[in-house]
Parts: sequence; C-alpha cells; structure tokens
Amino acid sequence: MKKFKIAVCQILVTEDKGRNLKKAEAMIREAKSQGGEVIVLPEIFNSPYNNDCMTQMAEDYPGESTNLLSSLAKDLQVYIIGGSIPEKTKDKIYNTSFIFNREGELIGSHRKMHLFDIDVKGKITFKESDIVDYGQQVTVVDTEYCKIGVAICYDMRFPELMRLMALKGAEVIVVPAAFNTTTGPAHWHETIKVRAIDNQVYFVAASPARNMESSYHAYGFSTIMSPWGEVVATTEEKEDIIYGEVDLDYVAKVRQELPLLKHRRTDIYSLEEQ
Repeated sequence: MKKFKIAVCQILVTEDKGRNLKKAEAMIREAKSQGGEVIVLPEIFNSPYNNDCMTQMAEDYPGESTNLLSSLAKDLQVYIIGGSIPEKTKDKIYNTSFIFNREGELIGSHRKMHLFDIDVKGKITFKESDIVDYGQQVTVVDTEYCKIGVAICYDMRFPELMRLMALKGAEVIVVPAAFNTTTGPAHWHETIKVRAIDNQVYFVAASPARNMESSYHAYGFSTIMSPWGEVVATTEEKEDIIYGEVDLDYVAKVRQELPLLKHRRTDIYSLEEQ
C-alpha cells in the first residue's frame, strides 16, 4: 500500500495507572473509528514521567500495559506503536516502546538508547539514568506499509541514530517523546523538522498532554512532519488525537528530486551500527 493513515494519541497522563490505561484504550478506539491504521502513544503513557513513579509502575513484558496493547491491536486490526513504558527485567528498568501488528503480535521493541541526564541551570534538572538502563539497538520494524524506525525522546537529538534508521530503509520514523516546557519551546519544532528533512522521512513525534499537576510538565504539540518539512498535523498542549496521511510515493518523489541519501560521500565518511 502506498498510503496509510497514522494517528497520534496525546494522552493526559496521571498518577493513576489504571486510569491511564483506560484513557489509552479509549483514545486508541477513537483513533481506529476515525480511520487510523497505525496508532501511536506517547512516551511513558502509563505513568507520570518521574523516577519514583516509573520505578513503582515498572512492569515485566508481557504485563498489564503490553497485554492491553496486544489485545487492542488484534481486536481493532491496527498497528500500535505503544509509546513507551517503564519495562522491568530481572535487575534493570528500561524505557521501552513495544510495537504490535494487526494480529496483536510483537514485531519489535525499542529500549531508549540515550538517557535524559540534563541540568539546565535554574530551569530543569533530570537524571533518567538513576533508574533506567541504556538500550543497545537501532530499531526498525517491518510493516505491510513500509519500514518504520522507532526511537524515544532524547534519542531524536542524535542525528546519527536517525540516519541509521533511514539507511536501514525507514520511510517513517516515530518518536514517542516527553520534551518539557523548557526544552520544548526551544528545540521541539525545529528538531522534528530537521530530522524529517535530513532523512527524507515522515517524522512522527508523540508527546503526552501537559499536566500542570504533575512534577514534570510535558510540552505537548505532537506533530507529524512530511519529508519536505511540511507540517501534516499538529496540536497544542491539551489532550488530543491528530491524524495524518503518509504517502510513500511522496517519500520516493522527494528522495528522487533531492537525492540527499544517494549523495552521501561514503568514500570519505561512513556511519555504521556497532
């Protein structure tokens, strides 16, 4: 198929895990009713984005959250890119995105590779690595439409990772991401646009809605950007669902007319996955 409809659910995340899961289900069902074929959730959609809550709400795979997503994908016959959740293993916690196909089968998972350890003086300090361990792989999944790259939040600031996805055949890159009210206004929109243009992909950034009662204030403004750097769909800070058509012929057209990927000087430089 050359075109498909992608939906991004910008969920207002609370401290009540059960409520978050019910809201995710309701929004996924609404997205399906409006024609969504690939449905995307935000980063840490089942828990507030803070180290205490993520530790308390971390779950094994399979677990409550992933079982729900698998069941919904099968029931609704949609692809679900499940934002991310705190994934608990025997001795570690990861910030992980689980991806399910129309049969409810897990077709890939991405553990956040670059952890959000930052200190913007007087504005925000956060150290994700206090509880979360580092992912080790570039994630590109096969779907019936095309290859889709999946990364998480801070990962999108690293152009090498985004380019590796494009070199692995990704025509769409999806990034569940909880930028905040300091980094968001400064860098969110520009980074989304540049990553789409650099790699000539549809770039999909899925944020939680902004909850001012939470300790961490997500920026919002979930966005779907075209490979030419045009905004296909966007929203603001409140809970919402956005929709956009992905046209794979348009990806091919942009890559043919402005052949950035072909013009790479691989005789001088290269980029390889370790």
